[in-house]
Amino acid sequence: MITEEAPDPLQQLQLINSMINKAKDRFSENGHLYLLWGWTILFCALGSYLLEFVFRSPYAYSVWVLPWLMLIYQFAYLSKKKKAKQVVTYTADLMKYVWLVFLILIILMLAVTFRYDHEPHQTNSIILVLYGMPTFLIGKILKFKPLITGALSCWLFAVLSLFIPFQYHMLLVAAGVAMGWIIPGYLLKKRYNKQL
Repeated sequence: MITEEAPDPLQQLQLINSMINKAKDRFSENGHLYLLWGWTILFCALGSYLLEFVFRSPYAYSVWVLPWLMLIYQFAYLSKKKKAKQVVTYTADLMKYVWLVFLILIILMLAVTFRYDHEPHQTNSIILVLYGMPTFLIGKILKFKPLITGALSCWLFAVLSLFIPFQYHMLLVAAGVAMGWIIPGYLLKKRYNKQL
C-alpha cells in the first residue's frame, strides 16, 4: 500500500507566493480599446471639424454616429474576452467600473446638454474633462504614467478650450484623445506584447 506524504507547508507557501507574484506581474491591458476609441474619436473630431469649418457641410456632426457603432463592437469584444478569461482580477473589475461610470457620465452630460440647449463649446470642454477622468484613474490603478500624462493633457486642453474660439475645439478633442488614449494605447500594446 502506497502512502501519500503530507505536503510540506513551506513548499505550499512558496507555491502560493509564486502564483500570486505571477498573477501580480502579468499585465493584462493590451491597449486595444484605447486604440479603438482613440482613433474613432480622433476621426470623428477631425471629420466634424473639416465638414463644418472647411467644407461648410450641414451634416458635420453625422460622423458622430461612428462611436455608437464602436460601442456595439466593444460589447461583442468584451463578451468574447470575458468568455476566454479564466480569472477576473480585482484590478480588471475595478477598471470595468471606472469605464462604466465614464459611459454613464458621458450619456448624462449629452442628455443634459441637448435638453437645455447649452452652447456647444461648453460640451467640448466638459467632454475633455470627462475623457481625463477614466484615463487618470486607470493610469493610477495600473501605475502607468503615460495614461496619467494623457489625462493631464485632456484637462489642459479643456482649460484651453475656454480661451480659444469654438471652431478649434474639435482640434483640442482630437489632440486630447491622441495624448490620452492613442499614444498610451500603443505603449500598453507594446508592454503587453513584451510579456508574451
